Amino acid sequence: MKVAFSEEQIQARVRALAEQISRDYGNEVVHAIGILEDGFIFLADLARRLSCPVVCHFLKMEAADSVETGHQPRRNILYGPVGDISGQNILLVDALVDSGITLDHLVQQMLLREPKTLRTVALVDRQDRRKVDFRLDYAGFQWTGNLLVGYGLGKDGRYRNLPYVAELSPEGTE
Repeated sequence: MKVAFSEEQIQARVRALAEQISRDYGNEVVHAIGILEDGFIFLADLARRLSCPVVCHFLKMEAADSVETGHQPRRNILYGPVGDISGQNILLVDALVDSGITLDHLVQQMLLREPKTLRTVALVDRQDRRKVDFRLDYAGFQWTGNLLVGYGLGKDGRYRNLPYVAELSPEGTE
């Protein structure tokens, strides 16, 4: 395991993102929705640094592939209830965006509910792996290497507690 982003780098980037987001929203209330499980630590640190009023929510998203006999595989994206977001400033917070498929789907579903604004932020952006045309409003770091763990990101439920983000070897081992 090799450190990709140190604790100090992460905290500096979280501060900078929080300042930018706070400037963009001013004194308006922001409903920050952390996407579980990966985004919980990032949301906690980001929310503490926002100077605008913030209400925190959490959302569990799951993607499951299903195959019907004789048909192409289909991806089902499920997420828990969010509540009424109509007329609210929504900030979706995740630790890492990879293909963009699940976050893009969530954004499209939320836009149907007519929020005042809807923006996205992720600590790590993997644009090189996008499968859909999706751009984050705020991104902490760009990454093109191997699997990342730490600072909320896990592999088989492990490593989420690391205060830094580390790259696992290509074999997915330490």
